[in-house]
Amino acid sequence: MPSPKPDPYAALRYANYRYFVLGRSLFTLAMQMQTVAVSWEIYQRLRAKPEDAALALGCIGLVQVVPMILLSLPGGQAADRFERKTIVRTTQLLFAFCALALLLLSRLHAPVGYYYVVLALAACGRAFLVPAVSSLFPTLIPRDVLPNGMTWNSTIFQLSAMIGPAVGGLIVAEAGAATSYFVNIVCASLSFLTFSLTTPLTAKTEKAPITLDSLLSGVRFVFGTRILLGLFTLDLFAVLLGGATALLPIFANDLLKAGPEGYGLLRAAPSVGAISMALLTAHLPPWRKAGSVMLLAVAGYGFATLLFGVSKIFWLSMVALALTGMFDNISVIVRQTVMQMMTPDAMRGRVSSITFLFISCSNELGELESGLTARWFGAVGSVIFGGIGTLLVVLGSTVIFPEIVKLGRLNELKATEMAQATEEELEETTER
Repeated sequence: MPSPKPDPYAALRYANYRYFVLGRSLFTLAMQMQTVAVSWEIYQRLRAKPEDAALALGCIGLVQVVPMILLSLPGGQAADRFERKTIVRTTQLLFAFCALALLLLSRLHAPVGYYYVVLALAACGRAFLVPAVSSLFPTLIPRDVLPNGMTWNSTIFQLSAMIGPAVGGLIVAEAGAATSYFVNIVCASLSFLTFSLTTPLTAKTEKAPITLDSLLSGVRFVFGTRILLGLFTLDLFAVLLGGATALLPIFANDLLKAGPEGYGLLRAAPSVGAISMALLTAHLPPWRKAGSVMLLAVAGYGFATLLFGVSKIFWLSMVALALTGMFDNISVIVRQTVMQMMTPDAMRGRVSSITFLFISCSNELGELESGLTARWFGAVGSVIFGGIGTLLVVLGSTVIFPEIVKLGRLNELKATEMAQATEEELEETTER
């Protein structure tokens, strides 16, 4: 008897999930518009000295990654101990406050250093937000719908990430950065209201004890599960080396002569590709060899990065960035689905915080790496260096983590013995 055809819209049929993705989308819009406005403002202030401007753009990543590294583990602990929805809503208010601070700094034409202080404060909130959002999501829909929900998470996130930079660039060009920050305040406030409408299907029955052992349990779980460690490591170094977005103001303004509108479109291009791939993935049967597909996708990401680095034509640069988004989307779907399917709910926050350290922080570290290499080798040399590095990472991961190649269908994954043992250990700790 043939198996029933998968429902490509299964997750979207739950109101809980629709509220979740709407709130997440509003927040993503705000963050993308803020990134465009801050990067463009700082670059325009310092463009008279290109080397200093490149380093300043890289430092945007540095001031955000340090708080996230320091607070990610406490953020994961908080997500497993306290009400996740409350953490999410509190951080939305913090982001609205930071957007207000940026608006005032822009109006006052304050020194660039003050922008870094506000971005660091927002990064502190993000360290608590990401584990809370990641661990809240699986409690809003049934477990058998999680793979489909993860695909739509990526699709809708990328849609927001596409609209945000394009709209942000248009707002900056027509009305200035301060107006963009005002729109950010509105989006963060609406996100707060939308997340308030979500209701977890099951309440948490246990709280992780506040101990060093409990704090590090997520680290032990990830490093004890080879497939997770391999996927996280592959993504970490691919994003760290292959990211070119930190240097987009230089490409848009100096190399492609596209201005702020073109800068917004370039930032949106990866999301156009990611949406296309995510929609295709939602309507196709599960990959039979998900691991091999991911390795090929990361290699494709490296080649697309090289194409962007050597391009001198705006439309070709847009195509190259769209390809990076398509290939990156595959990586995100595989990694996040494996993590959610293998992790017990009692420690989702702590495992999500490790994901955050490996992946999200690599974006900011990648911006720093791009800024430093651009200072030494120029913007084009920096991107080419990153593309070659990504291809070498794929080769190394294939040898060091053969578990990736063996990864099969994602919808057939079950919790690992490591996950089950960790869950029993947590229950015993709670009882004591």
